[in-house]
Amino acid sequence: MSRTRKLQAGGWHPDPRSPKPLYRQVYERFRDAIHDGTLRPGERLPSTRSLASQLGAARGTIDLAYNQLTSEGYVVGRGAAGTFVAPGLTAALRRSPNRSHGASSSALAQPRAQSATISPFQMGVPALDVFPRALWCRLSARRARMLTMETMIGDYPVGYAPLRDAIVSYLAVSRGIRCHAEQVIITNGFLGALGLVTRTFLQPGDEVLFEEPGYFFARDALATAGGRVIPTPVDSEGLDVAAAANRAPRARFVYVTPAHQAPLGISLTLPRRLALLSWAARSKAWIIEDDYDSEFRYGSRPLPALKSLDEAGRVLYVGTFSKVLLPGLRLGYLVVPEAEVDRVSRVRQLLYGGQPVLMQTVVADFMSEGHFGRHIKRMRTLYEERRASLANALANVFADRLTLQLQAGGMHLIARGPNLKNDRDLVARAKAHGLAPAALSPWYANPERSESGLLLSFTNITSANALKAATRLRRAMGF
Repeated sequence: MSRTRKLQAGGWHPDPRSPKPLYRQVYERFRDAIHDGTLRPGERLPSTRSLASQLGAARGTIDLAYNQLTSEGYVVGRGAAGTFVAPGLTAALRRSPNRSHGASSSALAQPRAQSATISPFQMGVPALDVFPRALWCRLSARRARMLTMETMIGDYPVGYAPLRDAIVSYLAVSRGIRCHAEQVIITNGFLGALGLVTRTFLQPGDEVLFEEPGYFFARDALATAGGRVIPTPVDSEGLDVAAAANRAPRARFVYVTPAHQAPLGISLTLPRRLALLSWAARSKAWIIEDDYDSEFRYGSRPLPALKSLDEAGRVLYVGTFSKVLLPGLRLGYLVVPEAEVDRVSRVRQLLYGGQPVLMQTVVADFMSEGHFGRHIKRMRTLYEERRASLANALANVFADRLTLQLQAGGMHLIARGPNLKNDRDLVARAKAHGLAPAALSPWYANPERSESGLLLSFTNITSANALKAATRLRRAMGF
């Protein structure tokens, strides 16, 4: 009897009392069988019709489970021949630390435990529990097997060419940016891109207009590079451009997060965008656009990038894969105006060298084969669900002790209220209980004008765990 037949005949049946939908139970059953080696690469899965008949389920339910397995790279469809376990899966994947050999099927059906390194509410980390690991491992293994002399030498001082091409295509469709591959320079994450900007364009003492509140790592990096950072207020329309121009009419730079202002989540309005671009063109100033999580907007399509409106060539656009794929990639990119390509490329080559090539090839494949677009779409839907679940749980648990601010996009909620004035102390208490909210006040450059609150990421809190996480937070803070 084949392993697939054994899997079907092994006495397993869906649990009607489980809160998980039937398709999810079927998906996890096959996923776990692939992980523990019960199903091996190349083995055929039962047809959706036969499995639906065996389980007494609708065929569409089984289709959903198989589609999930396919999207994560566990199985591949071969038309009329059927559906098979992906041949590229390695033994290392089947021995994943998230699975225990010899575990019972009921234990395997439990939700995956989150990594010990990710705490509830932790900022800046995407939902790693649903990252398509099997697909990623298959693409990585394929690239390792295909290693050529060209990639071993790795002579790509400004980045792997197919990856730059893939980024160009993505930006044109998703961010409204029209550019050429020569304008895209691969960097060591966001800070690598920012460092390249400062080494190329910034002179010591240059004035830099900066959002207040704003991303403190970027603020500190610009100050360390010699810039004179000038905090500029943010209101309900984003950066106050008129106030910025009055405060520093000769500023050489302005740093903005126009899609979702960090950390308030406000979108820079179109009139403000046009005013900022006009001011930069007149002043010959550079705009650093940090487009860190623009993909995640709920209820409407993501807004086009500020760079898409840049006719004068004054925007230096920074993107990163940390929020949409994996923080550990340390992979970002900088899009520069055509007139500055040679200048920036030379600085990149002389001072920073190149990036490791192998992972760039994997990301390029992930994008060019369509996985990237599907992954973002899936994550957007998931985040919208988790965001609503956590917001409801916090409202039920805290009642009137805090007020939640839900912006149109982003990866975190903002909680405010009179009980949160000492936000740094509250964060310290929460961390002592294994939680990781962030305080709002450190995002302000001027402590005397700072506001208090908590930044609560929802990305790694499942809907099923939202109430538990909210309850833990209330107890940790002593409310």
